[in-house]
This record gives sequence, C-alpha cells and structure tokens, in this order.
Amino acid sequence: MSKDDGLIIKLKISPNASKNEIIKTEEGVKVKITAQPVDGKANKALIEFLSKHFKIPKSSIEILRGETSKEKTLLIKTQDDDKISIIKSVLQ
Repeated sequence: MSKDDGLIIKLKISPNASKNEIIKTEEGVKVKITAQPVDGKANKALIEFLSKHFKIPKSSIEILRGETSKEKTLLIKTQDDDKISIIKSVLQ
C-alpha cells in the first residue's frame, strides 16, 4: 500500500522483548521492541528503532492507527524510491 506522501505499513509490535528486531511471520511482520508498553514508551521505541534501521528521520514515521494496540498502521513519509523499496522488502 502506498499513499501520495509515503508508504503505509501494517505490523504487530511485541514490547518487552529481549532485543529490538524485525521478524517476518506467516501473519505478517512483527517488530520486537525492548521498551515496555507504558506511557507510549513502546511506540516511541518503535519509531526510534525503525528510524535508525531505515536511516530516515523519526519525524517521517507516524502511527496512523493502533496507538494503544499491538497491531499498528504506520505512515512512513518518504519520496525516496530506494528507501521505499528497502522498507517494502523488509516490512511487507
């Protein structure tokens, strides 16, 4: 899925993990985050992790749906075709 201003990604977050990592499962993509799901810490950690992983600014990642859920819909705002194809290959 893509939107004019970026890429829409659906994923599952697994907080309280032993390390931050991206795992592809049969149901989709799961992102493990070490942060606890308290006071938005896991959401913040998710954005920081994806930002570093894909070398994009944190401000380019927005949670559209699922602020308080493990199932999240993210908007990754980028017009860079190379980054979009890298993100798609990892997260879709």
